[in-house]
Amino acid sequence: MPSGKVLAEKQSTVQALTERLNGATAGVIVDYKGITVEADTALRRQLRKAGVEYSVVKNTLLSRAAENCGLDGLKEHLNGTTALATSSDPVAAAKVLSEYSGKSNGAFSVKAGFVEGKVIDKDGVDALAKLPSKEVLIAQVLGGFNAPITGFVNVLNGNIRGLVVALNAIAEKKNETAA
Repeated sequence: MPSGKVLAEKQSTVQALTERLNGATAGVIVDYKGITVEADTALRRQLRKAGVEYSVVKNTLLSRAAENCGLDGLKEHLNGTTALATSSDPVAAAKVLSEYSGKSNGAFSVKAGFVEGKVIDKDGVDALAKLPSKEVLIAQVLGGFNAPITGFVNVLNGNIRGLVVALNAIAEKKNETAA
């Protein structure tokens, strides 16, 4: 039986993980086995730059936190070495980690993930990584809204341009006949 102090530390860790999972829009769990310290430092730098919180976690503690959050589907993926990446951006963690695992020569691999309370498998994380970022999607939607308006303005300008050209031609013709 663990001492009261150790048990309290574990309970506070589970509570912190539960808050982290609840506060994140999306997350990815990875098997970080086979990664060098240098590569891990570079990966952590990339993740920090993308606004992703990344840390190594114990499977049992993450399992209890996932259970507290209703992410029971994660339990089956919690074996071996595990690191957790969470973010408020739905695609940031998936993009960085999928790209890294694709380039990685070691055994570093994506296990699973979650998006807005739903557990997704490795293929789901890879599909999520292929999506454009939120800012790009918003720009595409706004561009789609802007296109009809731009077309309408061009049509109106075309009619006015045609009227100006016709009036100009009439004025030139009158000048030619007067001279």
